[in-house]
Amino acid sequence: MPTANTKFRIATLPGDGIGREIVPAALHVLGIVQKAVGGFTLDVEERLDMGALYYRDSGEDMSQAAFAAASAADAILMGAMGWPAIRYPDGTEIAPHLKLRDAFGLYAGIRPVKAFANTPRRLLDERASHIDFVVLRESTEGLFYTHGRGEVIGDSEARETLRITRATSEKLFDVAFRMARRRKARNPAKGLVTCVDKANVFRAYAFFRKIFDEKKAEFPDIRASYNYVDAQALDLIRRPWDFDVLVMENMFGDIISDLTAGLIGGMGMAPSADIGDKQAVFQPCHGTAPDIMGKGVANPTAMILSAALMLDWLGDRHGHAGARDGARAIEVAVDRAFAGGLTPCEFGGRDGTAAIAGAVLRALDA
Repeated sequence: MPTANTKFRIATLPGDGIGREIVPAALHVLGIVQKAVGGFTLDVEERLDMGALYYRDSGEDMSQAAFAAASAADAILMGAMGWPAIRYPDGTEIAPHLKLRDAFGLYAGIRPVKAFANTPRRLLDERASHIDFVVLRESTEGLFYTHGRGEVIGDSEARETLRITRATSEKLFDVAFRMARRRKARNPAKGLVTCVDKANVFRAYAFFRKIFDEKKAEFPDIRASYNYVDAQALDLIRRPWDFDVLVMENMFGDIISDLTAGLIGGMGMAPSADIGDKQAVFQPCHGTAPDIMGKGVANPTAMILSAALMLDWLGDRHGHAGARDGARAIEVAVDRAFAGGLTPCEFGGRDGTAAIAGAVLRALDA
């Protein structure tokens, strides 16, 4: 059981570009929540020695001190990493967060997809306002397993390798079904896990589905379905409101999660978590947006919602109801702020980084 005032160590890695603007906004919200809810405090350590700009100046994408801070933390809150003009020698972008996924075994990438008021509706159907599902992306294997291992043969051929293992897939599906069970407890209409694959063509995905079938038998209270990834992309345009938890391989999840962000307005509304058995990283799905850096117009909503995911995970991991309550308070405050007329500059509105964070804080106070 948690003590009366549990202290959580949080490593913050703002990264590059607008990451250094939206992380402070999220930390401000977290600071108010911990005082309002009580029962926990966040001991925050900020590290700027990680990312593309650090690589440009030092030749390393992450310092040993930053990695040590992340390793020792209870959770990692990360901004955006990368810079279009700064690359590794092989031409790929600076992506130290992928190293953290491998180092900490962060196999489950959680990408919530929820429609908020006063955000662009890409679909005209009135049911689009009820979009509320989760993309669960395996984050250490699949096609990304070959990151840094691919080969270019002469100037005529390049090869990458897709890898799916039973051990990781079983853990991923456990997360999927437990998440659906928890969502069903909040909303009886939920409780559906859809396996998204390409099992009709590739043996690796047929293996992925086979493990899914074995796991679903352990959760008889949760419905299970299947969709090939191309059909899933179609159905996310036709009927996204019908889905609950979509579980898939790494590369498929990378692509599908961006598509789903488009359904709810844009990347500024798309939070994420990459969780493992002992550690987790929380960050927005979007990039560093160098073109708007320093202008005060970046949308911090995805960062703030990622902070809520962090509190929720800490609450579950440590059996701390206060942290879970704090997560729910942030989610409700974001709902109320947008329902109250919040219109981010991202969507052609008037509200920049400070205004959005301020609206969420006012909603928390209310």
